[in-house]
Amino acid sequence: MDLGISGKKAIVCASSRGLGRGCAEALADAGCELVINGRDGPTLEATAEAIRSRTGASVTAVAADVSTAEGQRALLAACPDPDILVNNNGGPPRRDFTELDRQAMIDGVVQNMVTPIELIQAVVGGMQARHFGRIVNITSLSVMMPIPGLDLSSGARAGLTSFLAGVSRQIAPDGVTINNILPGKMDTDRLRAGIKWGAEQAGISPEDEASRQAQQIPVGRFGNPEEFGNLCAFLCSQHAGYLTGQNFMVDGGLVPTAF
Repeated sequence: MDLGISGKKAIVCASSRGLGRGCAEALADAGCELVINGRDGPTLEATAEAIRSRTGASVTAVAADVSTAEGQRALLAACPDPDILVNNNGGPPRRDFTELDRQAMIDGVVQNMVTPIELIQAVVGGMQARHFGRIVNITSLSVMMPIPGLDLSSGARAGLTSFLAGVSRQIAPDGVTINNILPGKMDTDRLRAGIKWGAEQAGISPEDEASRQAQQIPVGRFGNPEEFGNLCAFLCSQHAGYLTGQNFMVDGGLVPTAF
């Protein structure tokens, strides 16, 4: 399917690996000009070159922490007027809520709520003026379903979801959409860290814990960045103009709900 976004400019945050990279790859396949981002410069450059070589897409790599004002300025200097913004950022490490001090909580909220809002504020005016914009936020299944040790991440991402629920309706008449993708158990570094944490809590091997978790998923496996990225690209497409303010769970059926 032609997504109708060839030549559009896209910023994909935290995209040197994992789900962010999956989104960047899919947007490159759709013909977008990319600005990708990560804090590890060599890994980021390797990802940029791999995407260029495979797709022929224009890819600019910006090594920066998007949670900082300096990082956001660097990203927006590389692409002042994006048509597409994919918000993504690492979350706080797993930790029991009793171990969280004030600074840890502030840092978590900045990472997973304040930062994406700031980036949206910076780019949405241009999108509205051009009557086209696609904003996708990578949040987490923990917005819908508690996950042990991720209370801070869950709260910050749920706050982002509620904050943008009204914003998405406010800007919809200008052809700009905001949607959220909620990854479940995807085969990423963060999942593997969670498996290690779970194995330690249960006193079993990481392999046994991974098998136990996979068996809980109706499709019987973990998800992958490629299929996640393809959904992101569709939400950024010309065909998705009637979808806004929605939460798309990518969880293999893990959350047993009808609505």
